[in-house]
Amino acid sequence: MLNSIAILGRPNVGKSSLFNKLTKTRNAIVSDFSGLTKDRNFGYALIKDQSYLVIDTGGVGSEVTEFSAAITEQALIAAEDSNLILLLIDASQELTADDIDLFQSIRKMNKKFFVVLNKIDIKKRSNAKEDLLKFGSGEILEISAEHSQGIKELQTFISKEFIESNASDNSDLKGTKIAVIGRPNAGKSTFINQFTKQDRLIVSDVPGTTIDSIHVPFVFDEDNFVFIDTAGIRKKYKQSNAVEYFSYVRAMHAVDESDIVLMLIDASDGIVDQDLRILNLIRGYGKPVLVALNKIDELSKDSLSDLKETKKFQNSALNDLILVEISALQKRGFKNLFNKLAKVNKLAKTKFSTGKLNKLLLKFTNSINTPSISGRQIKMRYVHFGGIHPTKFIIHSNFSNKIPSNYKRYLINSFREELNLNSVELSIIFKKGDNPFEGKKNQLSTRQIKKKKRLVKYTKKNK
Repeated sequence: MLNSIAILGRPNVGKSSLFNKLTKTRNAIVSDFSGLTKDRNFGYALIKDQSYLVIDTGGVGSEVTEFSAAITEQALIAAEDSNLILLLIDASQELTADDIDLFQSIRKMNKKFFVVLNKIDIKKRSNAKEDLLKFGSGEILEISAEHSQGIKELQTFISKEFIESNASDNSDLKGTKIAVIGRPNAGKSTFINQFTKQDRLIVSDVPGTTIDSIHVPFVFDEDNFVFIDTAGIRKKYKQSNAVEYFSYVRAMHAVDESDIVLMLIDASDGIVDQDLRILNLIRGYGKPVLVALNKIDELSKDSLSDLKETKKFQNSALNDLILVEISALQKRGFKNLFNKLAKVNKLAKTKFSTGKLNKLLLKFTNSINTPSISGRQIKMRYVHFGGIHPTKFIIHSNFSNKIPSNYKRYLINSFREELNLNSVELSIIFKKGDNPFEGKKNQLSTRQIKKKKRLVKYTKKNK
């Protein structure tokens, strides 16, 4: 079993900075703002050829906020689930009642833990270390997560705490990655909690509860999967504060690292312009996209029917995408949704044979008149498979550019329909064949040379 390490502490003591240093990633958002991390975040640390699961948690403290109780619960669950707890204390400040309460709570868990004093780079030093020793703390490590001071000593200490295990050397969570994207309050966290049967993510009616991208591993039909819960993308994320902008950036990184994207749309709000903008952003990454209409339990049959008749529902951005109706709260449509996700993911990774593609290309070109460019007709020589994400077909022809966009669209739609590639991004690239004689001087045969000499001699004689 993989050994796990939970990082606990008050808000803004540097837990996310330490998480990023140990995992050598930037998966946790770091800011001077207090209380950014709300849900548990997972990552892997490789220390002396051993892999450890590192869990970043939200700040635990007496400060009352809308999410404080849920954040504390999530942090304590992480502590209970881990093999080792790192209690992070701000060395630049005196011990607070919250520090002491958390220290006492962890001691009662009867788990391996030790105290880490962070921010030793700040000249102002407190009596926190001496006070902790009075409370019976064991060895205390001193670090600066921001400036990487003491990180190697911390890693050495962690490796000594664990007996060598047979844990595999994983640098990332294994399984098919599904990025869950949508506007704020579309029900992304609720859907993941209900689907995986875990209360991993904080759920609230307040839009913007999720800030970071959270990885949630699960097993379905003996296969490994990872849901990536992302922050809701608002209309004016670029003009909003830095936290919201970086949440958008993190969501796009989640799309980039995923195998397939699940776009959640709030059916009670209908399809709005922002949903279509998000779809266009996602599709630029070339990943397969499946759309789920969530909260259909809040709509009557007539309201749902009216929604499907709206102009935005008929928008071309949705035409070639598979759409599934679900209710995350009532767990409706989950089986159908996951079967479609698995099918689309398999299709998006399929390598089509050259023979099959050429038969289809011949069928399509014979069905309509092939257009001409500057008086020359486009000639398709052959087509072959070019890669995935997006699925690429490379057509060799006598033109590589200036291909009419409507003809290109005709070929994409035809291939998509014949190969059942709905929700799979498809790209067709035209490539002009190289002229084998380009740059080469024509070589005459011996007979041609003799003939040329006779002709020159005859011409001169007649002058």
